[in-house]
Amino acid sequence: MSTPRPASRPVASTPARPTAILTIICVSYFMVILDNSIIFTGLPSIQTTFGFSPTGLTWVQDAYTLVFGGLLLLGARAGDLVGRRRMFTLSLVLFSLASLLVGAAPTDWWLVTARALQGIGAAILAPSSLALLTASFPAGAARNRAVAAYSAVAGIGASLGLVVGGVLADWVSWRAGFYLNVPIGIAMLVAARRYIAETETRRGRFDLVGAVCATVGVGALVFGIIEAAEAGWTAPTTGAAFLLGILLLAALGANEARAEQPIMPLRLFTDRHRNGAYLVRMLYLGAMIGFFFFTAQLLQGAWGFTPFQAGLAFLPMSGVNFVVALLVTRLVARFGSTPVLATGVALTLVGMAWLSRVGADGSYLTAVALPMVLIGIGQRLAFAPMTTAGLAGAEQRDAGAASGVVNTAHQLGSALGLGILTAVGTVAGPSGASATDALVERVSAALTGGSVMLAAALVLVGVLIARPSRPNPPASVADAEPEARSAAARDAVTVPAR
Repeated sequence: MSTPRPASRPVASTPARPTAILTIICVSYFMVILDNSIIFTGLPSIQTTFGFSPTGLTWVQDAYTLVFGGLLLLGARAGDLVGRRRMFTLSLVLFSLASLLVGAAPTDWWLVTARALQGIGAAILAPSSLALLTASFPAGAARNRAVAAYSAVAGIGASLGLVVGGVLADWVSWRAGFYLNVPIGIAMLVAARRYIAETETRRGRFDLVGAVCATVGVGALVFGIIEAAEAGWTAPTTGAAFLLGILLLAALGANEARAEQPIMPLRLFTDRHRNGAYLVRMLYLGAMIGFFFFTAQLLQGAWGFTPFQAGLAFLPMSGVNFVVALLVTRLVARFGSTPVLATGVALTLVGMAWLSRVGADGSYLTAVALPMVLIGIGQRLAFAPMTTAGLAGAEQRDAGAASGVVNTAHQLGSALGLGILTAVGTVAGPSGASATDALVERVSAALTGGSVMLAAALVLVGVLIARPSRPNPPASVADAEPEARSAAARDAVTVPAR
């Protein structure tokens, strides 16, 4: 817990050098988004370097997303209480240092620990960067242009990361992408201290107990699921992990009920519409993270693609993402948010089910590229109305917390979903089969599991979201990455997920 701090006056109300400030914020956020995608095409090389088992490899991604999602709300609150520029510069230090440690990792445990440290840096940087943007640019045309640039960075970074990761892993090393963050982070740190003014601080307290219970509780459940695939459901470690996870999540609920300033107010969960949106998001993101994680391994491990070729193989999805982005606003205005969401989830389901039938000797065009087109269209249609549903009906005092819960569901859903799909793939792998055949079976089973998650999400859209308990606010479909949504929403800017 922190002691309340008196409010301080902001150094400046408008940016003296808006171009420099926007560049610093966008480049820093681009670094996080790029790094979140760059890992996928490097996974086979990482597995070879450290000898990860198929289930152990999951922690290279889950260590990052668990910490990122679990501490995101705390990172947003820290910016309010301590100062957003101060937290922004701290996040650059942590993220750059963690990137250096990932690149230099000599052992598997070192790598996983460094990825968790990256998650801490990202959990501070993502909300701080958007909050600084809204604090630095006055409402109106200037802020709209800044948000548009920030949104474009999110979309480009996510798509470019797959290609950049492939190029570096193929021509240099998978470590190169992480080393690249170090000089960028140092340069942005120096520039931020020179050009960005500190923001006003607010009185308040840190809900550290809530953040720790959420992170460790979900982490224990993920560990239990993965451990069950290897040691069995009756193994002592499996049972202990599940028990710990359940107890910590129960403690989270009790803490949020009595905390003076909870990071996750329980009143947010009294609305059926929002609850449906949170559940749909968790299921949808669990399936999508599995798509990237397993497809990248399939292309390289079973089809013989180089990391660079694997990165390029995702371009059909990225291409339609940008095209559909131009149409989403009109579609929502004409047909409504919920029909667009349902269509997006349904298209993603069809694409995922199609892709799950892939074999070792399939055609890239029909077995991978065309399903990716459907997944790309569906993803772009689904994310914005899914975010709108997660904020529907929230009171003004809960705007920041509501957007934070949306992002927490995004990250923790990804971690939990990947753990489940990894366990499904591991159990389905045939004993005695060749490495290639075993990989194909694991990928097919995992993507089938992802299809089941999407089918459940589609049912929840119809049951919980299609009949909201109160009218929806007008949908906003700017394209920012979900992590960016934070307590900054109370500054009157809403940037839905891509």
